[in-house]
Parts: sequence; structure tokens; C-alpha cells
Amino acid sequence: MELRGFSDEYAVQVAGWAVDAKEVALLSGRVEYPFPEELKTSWRKVDAEIQSYLLFDGDRAVGYGEVWLDEEEDEVELARLIVDPKVRGRGFGKGLVRALLVPAVDAGYSEVFIRVRPDNAVAIQTYHRTGFVDVPAGLMDEWNQGQPIAYRWMRYAGETPTE
Repeated sequence: MELRGFSDEYAVQVAGWAVDAKEVALLSGRVEYPFPEELKTSWRKVDAEIQSYLLFDGDRAVGYGEVWLDEEEDEVELARLIVDPKVRGRGFGKGLVRALLVPAVDAGYSEVFIRVRPDNAVAIQTYHRTGFVDVPAGLMDEWNQGQPIAYRWMRYAGETPTE
């Protein structure tokens, strides 16, 4: 597996990985399904503080994720992770998280976070296995104020990921 910078030629392919309205919302912020045609090539925000990546298995793109840099807060957030539904359940999610941790940690900020829908048990298990731990409940409550849902917030503990 290899992490590469995102190229716009993959936008329609990645948009097609969203299998329900929740996954469309992950990528575009709009709760619709199927993925709105008018957004298929413009869902990704171009911003200096957002680094977008694709995970490749050989020549095939199998995962997408972003690293959000926040200099003011001295933190990084992994965001908008999605794996091609044709290869889910084969370890590519864990590979994607591990690969994204490299540029996230290399950015030099003091903390790395991720937020996840509380009903996404597979993702939560993956994040635990890759070294993330839940933030204290009080922080979750504080950070969820103004959010569209009450996310489960996790912090990278810097521990060695488990198999």
C-alpha cells in the first residue's frame, strides 16, 4: 500500500464509494444519496490547511482521507476517510489510517484527533487498533456543541497499532 497526494482525476471515483447518505455527508457535508451529480467533481475543498490523500494498492486507488492542520490549536485532525466498498473488510481502512498518521505526525503539532459517527462500530474499532483513544466525555460534549451530530472524538495516543 502506498499513500499519494490526491489528484482531481479521482474525484468521481471517490464520490462513487459513498454507499449511503451518511457517507455522502462525510465527503460533501450534504446528507443526500446518491451522491449529487453537481458535486461529484467539486466536493473536495481546496485549502492550504487540508492535505488530501489517496491510498493505493498497486495501481488501484482503494482509500481516501484528509489531514486537517490547525496551527492555532496546535493539532491535526484526520478527516473524511473512506474506503472503496469493493475492498472493505480487507484491512485497507487500517492501512489508510496508519498511512495518514505519517503526514499527520510529521506536521509537528502536539495532538492528532479523529471524529467518528458513534454508530460506526467498524471505524471505531479500526481507530482503536491504530492507536487512538477516546477523549474524556467532558471534552467530547464541549467539542460537539454546534456539530450536526454528537461525534465520538478520539486522540492518537502514539501507541504502536495492534493487528
